[in-house]
Amino acid sequence: MRHSQKHIFRFWAPLAAQWLMMSVEGPYLAALIARLPEEKFNLAAYGVAFAFAILVESPVIMLMSASTALAEDELSYHRLARFTQALNGISTVLLIVLLVPGLFTFLMEGLVGLPPEVAYLTYGALWILLPWPGAIGYRRFLHGLLIRTGRTKQVAQGTVIRLMAMTATALGLFLWGGIPGAWVGAAALSVGVMTEAVAAHFMAREAIAELKATSPEGEVPGYREIARFYYPLALTSLIGLTVQPMLTFFMGRAPSPIESLAVFPVIHALSFFFRSLGLSFQEAAIALLGKRNEHFPELARFALVLGLGASFGLGLVAFTPLSTVWFQGVSGLSPELAEFAVIPTRILTPLPALTVLLSFYRAILVQGKTTKPITGATAIEVGTIALLFSTVGFSLGVPGVTAAFLAFLGGRLAGLAYLTGPTRRVLADRMESAPTG
Repeated sequence: MRHSQKHIFRFWAPLAAQWLMMSVEGPYLAALIARLPEEKFNLAAYGVAFAFAILVESPVIMLMSASTALAEDELSYHRLARFTQALNGISTVLLIVLLVPGLFTFLMEGLVGLPPEVAYLTYGALWILLPWPGAIGYRRFLHGLLIRTGRTKQVAQGTVIRLMAMTATALGLFLWGGIPGAWVGAAALSVGVMTEAVAAHFMAREAIAELKATSPEGEVPGYREIARFYYPLALTSLIGLTVQPMLTFFMGRAPSPIESLAVFPVIHALSFFFRSLGLSFQEAAIALLGKRNEHFPELARFALVLGLGASFGLGLVAFTPLSTVWFQGVSGLSPELAEFAVIPTRILTPLPALTVLLSFYRAILVQGKTTKPITGATAIEVGTIALLFSTVGFSLGVPGVTAAFLAFLGGRLAGLAYLTGPTRRVLADRMESAPTG
């Protein structure tokens, strides 16, 4: 039975709503920080702290895809739950190690080149973000179970609760006053994800009960098999999430460093809003492709419309007076910083469509239990970004944030080019092995 476009939309829409709501976090918090004292230093510190928090979160970031693909019965659920606990512990320890004072100073002031004022604000923000990786890992694991059992609406409902908690925390600290903006943003994020994790715990009870009532059919992957499946995904996240800290390091040494670090999180948050439509498509495609990718044609049509629409939306902001409305009116940037942000935003216009394509490629490979090419593509993407930034930012003297997003776009194109071959092979192999009537 084929999936209609309406069925795909209904399944995907709550996941898209979740990602869209999460994408609001960045612009909202950046707008608050921009309205507090010393906005340049605090925006820069918030961007750096968030980049490194995301980096240490990398071992858990793909748990939603893993539980969507692998949680089929009671035994697989229990094994994945223990696997999740171990990864959450590793991520939290990584953040604690980063916060060792001597190591932190060496990394942030010595390597990244942050001014002492920004480094101080970043240090406090990262301590506030200490619960972040464990809470993210736990809720992503549970959200995968909800997606696996068709409960995508509950995923979106959990994010509504997260946003409410985040908003209440941010507004309370903003109105209270006397707290640096970077710390306000970090506290809002931490409270939000912890609240969402608690909500996911209760929402997933029925899905877990279903899995516990399901007996295994065939061989259930052991911890070694789970690790072999997950290792390339975790490595992909680790490599991919080095991009933001790496670009932060590069921008600190390129032309216009403070301006670049200040507008980077604002532009990144705007692009993430439109890219989130594609990011949300990955788990939907994993769940809907079918064991033999029999629903590939319908999903491909959906992906084409989704990608074009997402890039059109970002282009509408980047190339019209809406850019002034967004950067000055909504984000609270000064006219000088708002003007500085326009060109990098225009460069990113194709990225939402490329994100849809990347998510579709990854879904096909994950569903086909072929995860190693995903790691290779990410490594190529990161290497290309470093090479392009060095050429454009250091050699040609282009402002740091412009060089960063030029490199980001070029890296994504290189990674997609690498993934095309393996994705086609998995499609061909699985479709050929499908039983015929």
